Amino acid sequence: MSLVSGPGRAGVGTMPAEMQLFVDKHVRYIQSLDTRKDELEYWLTEHLRLNGLYWGLTALHLLGHPNALPRNEILNFVCSCLHDNGGFGAAPGHDAHMLYTVSAVQILATLDAFAEFEERVKDGRQKVGQFIADLQDPETGTFAGDEWGERDTRFLYGALNALSLMRLLDLVDVEKAVQHVHSCANFDGGYGTSPGAESHSGQVFTCVGALSIAGRLDLVDQERLGAWLSERQLKNGGLNGRPEKKEDVCYSWWVMSSMAMLNKLHWIDGEKLTQFILQCQDPERGGLADRPGDMVDVFHTVFGIAGLSLLKYPGLEEVDPV
Repeated sequence: MSLVSGPGRAGVGTMPAEMQLFVDKHVRYIQSLDTRKDELEYWLTEHLRLNGLYWGLTALHLLGHPNALPRNEILNFVCSCLHDNGGFGAAPGHDAHMLYTVSAVQILATLDAFAEFEERVKDGRQKVGQFIADLQDPETGTFAGDEWGERDTRFLYGALNALSLMRLLDLVDVEKAVQHVHSCANFDGGYGTSPGAESHSGQVFTCVGALSIAGRLDLVDQERLGAWLSERQLKNGGLNGRPEKKEDVCYSWWVMSSMAMLNKLHWIDGEKLTQFILQCQDPERGGLADRPGDMVDVFHTVFGIAGLSLLKYPGLEEVDPV
């Protein structure tokens, strides 16, 4: 996910009350996340700290408040998570992993801070790119998450995403990666974590996103996949990850971004989905939950807001579906 800068759209004030996005409360909620160090949850989620910073920062940019978090403190924290091998951990002292490295690169891209990163870390961009490249299996094209070797299309997408943001795609065998993604396609048009694995909306996003970055969307069975994705919408307007599962606001991003890449957003009832997402807000404290009435968190907050951006909700910045 990356941002497309541009003016926010007018017209929020004309929305009926039940269709209002509580922008100021969501901004304050995100700003408060790093102040809750006396809460057990803060320490139990340390393994998501760098990811959470990316999610919160992205939500703030989409909400039109890109400077709501202190920029220099963000860069200091990102650099504190860097290992000598070019990978990033979730927080200082945590092992390097592909997922945290991708979030670090996305944060640097969002802040337009690659030059500053290079000033702090000599040849930093190249070191990060090499860490990612070294996790590719030259025979299969797949990517591992870390030195222990777990492979998943999430890591492949993350690798191509981060390398493309740093303009270093030439460090890896993109064609081999494309071949692997293509081998994960299923009869229903969807994609799984590996060849033969069940289709899942999250994995569909990673595979379609990787193919989009590689310029190979021609390999996607777009009609069949579009139909499968459109069937993820339930009667209450929410989207699920696979058949017979409950709706979850995060699929507003995973499903809709995939459909945007296929130019099939109109296959979803946007008004019903918008209503569902807005019902997941905490109108008092801010933030969004997985479904109405549940506890909010920054993960569902960013992906709910990103879904609204794809739906062209008034006042939000536009998001790039890749």
